[in-house]
Amino acid sequence: MEDDLVAAFIARRPEALEAVYRRFARDLFSVARYVLGGSETAEDCVHDALLRVWHSRNGYTPARGSLRAYLIVCVRNEAVSRARSEARRGAREARAFRLQVVTEDTEIVDPYDAARVRDALARLPAEQRLPLERAYYGNQTHVEVARELGLPLGTVKSRIAAAMRKLHEDLVAQGRPA
Repeated sequence: MEDDLVAAFIARRPEALEAVYRRFARDLFSVARYVLGGSETAEDCVHDALLRVWHSRNGYTPARGSLRAYLIVCVRNEAVSRARSEARRGAREARAFRLQVVTEDTEIVDPYDAARVRDALARLPAEQRLPLERAYYGNQTHVEVARELGLPLGTVKSRIAAAMRKLHEDLVAQGRPA
């Protein structure tokens, strides 16, 4: 029975993917849930890992061990990748939050600092400065900025993040903390 399932899976018969899913789902969800901590994200992880294995040209071969063990490793690797990606995203957001851009409404204690920020903003490329100014001076969400500029949301987010990094680097390079 196990050999028939493995042969069908290797041959990529559609019914084999469903049978493998039914047979190993509990084990695969357990691994993903352990790494990711949540049921919903674990379901997505298992689904994506199985499809990746299913569509991979260098997918499962019996020489790699049992199908169950191979799938568990694939799901674990997918879950670890997702967890790391989420951690990196969280770190980027934390850094972006720490970098505060001075706006026209901000009370400035030191006019020199205000001039430094204005100068640093002026040195940004227009493609980065415009989305940043609309988000901060215009108090717009990234979605609103994307819609107004006719750009994809991901592009707007990337440009704002790049602008904030450049501002930070520019201000730090001037010898005073940003």
